[in-house]
Amino acid sequence: MNYFQGLDPDIVEWVIIPLLIFFARICDVTLGTLRIVFISKGDKFIAPLLGFLEVLIWLVAITQVMENLNNVASYLAWATGFATGNFLGLRVEQKLALGQMVVRVITVEPADKLIDRLTGHGYRLTCIDARGTRGKVNLLFLIVKRKKLNKVIDIIRDYNPQAFYSVEDVRSVSDFELAKDDTARRIDFRRLFPLRKGK
Repeated sequence: MNYFQGLDPDIVEWVIIPLLIFFARICDVTLGTLRIVFISKGDKFIAPLLGFLEVLIWLVAITQVMENLNNVASYLAWATGFATGNFLGLRVEQKLALGQMVVRVITVEPADKLIDRLTGHGYRLTCIDARGTRGKVNLLFLIVKRKKLNKVIDIIRDYNPQAFYSVEDVRSVSDFELAKDDTARRIDFRRLFPLRKGK
């Protein structure tokens, strides 16, 4: 079936088909980038769904390329779409800011004020007295949501611009409070719908 019947063949071959390939590649590469991110986070549901859509769109794009092997514009659209898809995928992932981050801070100065400021903003942390090459240092560990990472870094830099810190991705975090909240919800549910044993 000819979807472009009635249109100028040259426009279809050199404009419409390359544009379809270009946008299809943007979509499938962007989905592929996000799929890898969700796989690294251990997601068992969204990653397979993104993989299904990614391959489906890729098949549509490669079919158009194979049907137009003599069309140089199709090759350029394929390559340009791939590069653009990588860029957009990373941008989308940065905007979503998924997951948790572990922040390590090493400071020579006493960390009492920094600890007070971080805890005052609701962040929980662990402080350890350690020794570096220049003497005693304070080592701070805290886990934060990626969306709040910039705020934490701003607090650290405002406290001590010379403080050393490192940031790493965290795949999973045990959350005791979440477990307590889930238990509370289950208890409330049972209160609403009490189960009675038969006599």
